[in-house]
Amino acid sequence: MNRSLGDKIFDIINHGIMILLVVITLYPFLYVLAVSLNDPFDTIKGGITIFPRVFTLDNYKEIFNYPTIGIATLISTLRTLIGTITSVFSTAIVAYVLSRKDFFARKFITTLFVMTMYVGGGLVPEYLLIRGLGLMNNFLVYILPGLLNPFNFIVIRAYIDTLPSELQESAMIDGANDFIIFLKVILPLCIPVLATVALFVAVGHWNAWFDTYLYCGGNKNLTTLQYELQKILANAAASSTTIDYYSNLDPTRTMRVTPQSLRMAMTIVTTLPIVVVYPFLQKYFVKGMTLGAIKN
Repeated sequence: MNRSLGDKIFDIINHGIMILLVVITLYPFLYVLAVSLNDPFDTIKGGITIFPRVFTLDNYKEIFNYPTIGIATLISTLRTLIGTITSVFSTAIVAYVLSRKDFFARKFITTLFVMTMYVGGGLVPEYLLIRGLGLMNNFLVYILPGLLNPFNFIVIRAYIDTLPSELQESAMIDGANDFIIFLKVILPLCIPVLATVALFVAVGHWNAWFDTYLYCGGNKNLTTLQYELQKILANAAASSTTIDYYSNLDPTRTMRVTPQSLRMAMTIVTTLPIVVVYPFLQKYFVKGMTLGAIKN
């Protein structure tokens, strides 16, 4: 089919805009990556674009030379995996129960959940509650408070409401109870929205550090990666212009990095796992957000 001149011009402009948006989006990340891989003192001169001028891994060596980074990475990984699985499952099962029109307290409990999005007790009551429950310096403090998120509940419930009710009725006729219906009918059909919510929850768990500071800061075996990196960054900010440390491979050789280079390396360390996971969930992300959107 012959295309008109107007269509060709539109395609050229459209592709140009898309390429420009990709460049604008990727450039900051590539710049951070380049600085993190560039010699710290060479970076001070400026002029770094998207490629390191003097390649080095000293910035990453500085981060991973800290003795607590290993256990902190393990704690963050376990927190993200366990917290995401338990939170998504708990939120999904509550959303299923409150999507059932034959549940008598459906509107009342839903209203209570929604109210928590606008009204909160504040930091002090939350701290007193956590301490009263005996969760101080306890790994469960990372899991239990985040089991149910009202916003994620609303998204999953809205998605379940779009599913044909005849599916549940047919399962009941075949003798399935509510738990079987949830596991074998609802969950498989909710994979797109569950993957979307899982991404939200996983990013939140991976990036969290303030709850570690409040509840587990005194136990170095329970601190998270983000908390340890925040401490390194605070030490870097308190330094003058460089940080000296002794290399694990050669204790007689002093390595030197700058707070700016250290900050860029930390950004890559914290961002890379999410960047790696996102492509696997992307195909569910758009579909889940579209079908699970709140409708008037």
